Amino acid sequence: MIRIGIIGCGRILAAHLEGYRLLREAGVDNFEITAVCSRKAEDAQSYVKRGEGPPQRKPVSDIPGDPLAVGDEYLSDFQPDTEVEVFTDYRDLIASDRVDAINDFTIHSLHHQIAELAFAAGKHVLSQKPLAVTIAGARQMCAQAEAAGVTFGVFENLRFAEGVRHQHWAFSPDGPAGDLQMAVMGNIGTWWAPDLIVAETPWRHDLLQGGGMALDLGPHFFDMIRHIGGTEVVSVTAQTQVVEPTRYLLRNGERVDPISCDADDTFYAHFELESGAAGTMFGSWGGHGTNTVVGEGPVFYGSKGRVTGDSIQLDGGEPQSLKDLYEKEAPPETKERHFPLGLVNDFALSQLDWLRAIEEGTQPECSGEEGLRDLACAYAVVESDKAGRKVELTEIIDGSLKDYQTPIDEKLGLS
Repeated sequence: MIRIGIIGCGRILAAHLEGYRLLREAGVDNFEITAVCSRKAEDAQSYVKRGEGPPQRKPVSDIPGDPLAVGDEYLSDFQPDTEVEVFTDYRDLIASDRVDAINDFTIHSLHHQIAELAFAAGKHVLSQKPLAVTIAGARQMCAQAEAAGVTFGVFENLRFAEGVRHQHWAFSPDGPAGDLQMAVMGNIGTWWAPDLIVAETPWRHDLLQGGGMALDLGPHFFDMIRHIGGTEVVSVTAQTQVVEPTRYLLRNGERVDPISCDADDTFYAHFELESGAAGTMFGSWGGHGTNTVVGEGPVFYGSKGRVTGDSIQLDGGEPQSLKDLYEKEAPPETKERHFPLGLVNDFALSQLDWLRAIEEGTQPECSGEEGLRDLACAYAVVESDKAGRKVELTEIIDGSLKDYQTPIDEKLGLS
């Protein structure tokens, strides 16, 4: 039995608990969550037992499919007989004999600190994205995990989303769309626009806490690109902006509690892949009036056709459902690898990936090293803007270019 301790009980926790509940309903019974930790005990207690304890905070999003729109999930829903201990200091939880593994759902600047203690105690870790607050922190985490001989995963759920799995197959060697050649993806004004505090978490707008859109959503976007393209990003040319320097909470239709922002809320990036493919992505938490989205989500062009959302159109053919084509033509072993136990919830699949790796003594599909590369892609965006030139991923990973990160590293004592 893998005993899990959860550190960080923000609103995203409900989506994680939903994933664990779906795993239990699918017959996965090799885990139990035995401890939860939050700075405020009531935040942790609100997720323990249905009908008891403080009320849960309401979801901060109403966008369909947004994990921050999930609510009303409790540990007791899927492990009613498990005694759950509540901690208010993550150091005490890690040092206790209550857990074998850690889920770290805290802010970016705590990830490397929590991981260091967990690895020293021989505990497995699944860390929320982005892997760390800087590349130095991420490299440190990977080295410590390897030295400890434990399983280390990063929670990059987007690659486990049903549609992304279908797109991955479409551009695989046996897929219908051929080799990936071009990609374009952009979304302005859908999330927290035009000037709201993202997820009601002000630290996301603070440069010294690793805030900014490029670092918050960039790891997701680049992980998806790397997964679908089956190849590595080698260079990035980018610009960033702070379109809305002041942001607010929304209370009863009124904007209140303004904060100042010095981390980007908008970015534009061109990237090149090792395979020779290339693409462009942009995103913004700003945007007055209404939103703008490219395609039905990201648009991918291969040597045999175009894919966007659930639509695939091959040369000389009509648009058709990619999901239907996947169900008809993808090999059974591919389907089992993508959706084990028939699961399609991306949180549950990411958790299962990590749990199975712990049992097998291996690293998950989304390993710490994968998280390091995703973080390097995201940092290439802000480093490119600061340097005013195209940057190579090797410069970011080896630390030879880190002008943007230097004040963060200095603040946190990272070399």
